[in-house]
Amino acid sequence: MTLKILRIISSLNPEGGGPSEGIRQITPHLSRLGVASTVASLDPPSSACLRDQSFKAVGLGPVFSGYGYCRNLPDRILSLASEHDVVIVHGLWQYHAFATWRALRCSGIPYFVYTHGMLDPWFKITYPLKHLKKWAYWPWADYRVLRDASAVLFTTEQERLRARQSFWLYQANEQVVSYGTSAPPADAESQRQAFFERFQHLRDQRILLFLSRIHPKKGLDLLIDAFASVAGSDPRLHLMIAGPDQVGWQATLQQRASELGIAERITWPGMLSGELKWGAFRCAELFCLPSHQENFGIVVAEALACGLPVAIAKPVNVSTDVANAGAGIVFDDETLATERALKQWLAMTPSDKSEMAKCGQQFFYDRFDFESVAKNLLPVLEAAVQPRLIR
Repeated sequence: MTLKILRIISSLNPEGGGPSEGIRQITPHLSRLGVASTVASLDPPSSACLRDQSFKAVGLGPVFSGYGYCRNLPDRILSLASEHDVVIVHGLWQYHAFATWRALRCSGIPYFVYTHGMLDPWFKITYPLKHLKKWAYWPWADYRVLRDASAVLFTTEQERLRARQSFWLYQANEQVVSYGTSAPPADAESQRQAFFERFQHLRDQRILLFLSRIHPKKGLDLLIDAFASVAGSDPRLHLMIAGPDQVGWQATLQQRASELGIAERITWPGMLSGELKWGAFRCAELFCLPSHQENFGIVVAEALACGLPVAIAKPVNVSTDVANAGAGIVFDDETLATERALKQWLAMTPSDKSEMAKCGQQFFYDRFDFESVAKNLLPVLEAAVQPRLIR
């Protein structure tokens, strides 16, 4: 019998970050286990991001506000959900989550919620006025979404514990499940060639790679300042900052790099995908993610899968596991700590770096390969469906 899953997410646009990419990555593995997947988003039906997917993609938009309100959304979700066995909601704070609760609360259809780090107390501390607005919304909306879910799925133990710190009014059936990404395509040499054909000025350079959204929570200002402090130690050191500029912060960062005299030592290619993305991982010497808040960090798993050592800040929720596995360098999300992490990497011997790369790759296959993640997730979903008849 085929298990039918309906996923609901605000957008499948890849520029939105990890949740949509996680869906794209895990679906083929679930399909091989006999799972049929549909993904509904608030994107307009004509959106390019809905095309050529490995699953049925349904656009429930357009919506006309950042909140994603659409008057008939609960009815449309219920209609879709009635054709499926279980529903998974991705993310909070937009109407798709509350609309799912409204649609399913009396239906008997089980649903799960991935919060994707959106309950991390970093947001409360950093944006206190926004948090007050969230408090006005929380008791009658997303609190109920979590309270009535079959389970709230957290991708790390750190995420689960931190989620409890944002609101005193909190009730959830918490469950930690593994998460990750797919193993990279096998043709590493082709990926390297594609990367250097596109970025010929980086041949023979020692590349430090940042690959994620350009956003203040990612700590890029720390990385630029830290890179400036070590750039003089080797003229071949080069920083690549790859990702979409979601909030217009890139110009400020570029100005900072100019003031520090390292503007020519940084490449800003925008978002990389396909062979260029994998080529960046293959050609870099170190992956850097100095985030102030990071739920999981699919890019960390991708770097490890490519045998690329990582330097990540402690607020990245996989940092403890990475440190315990000897798969990378972990540091506080401060400028001096970021600088020390880069200096530590530069001081490592080639054999130490090689050992770290091997540990990281093994750690990926032990914990983050979506083939095993899918196998572990399936029993969780099936347990909620058992009281109902699997069609």
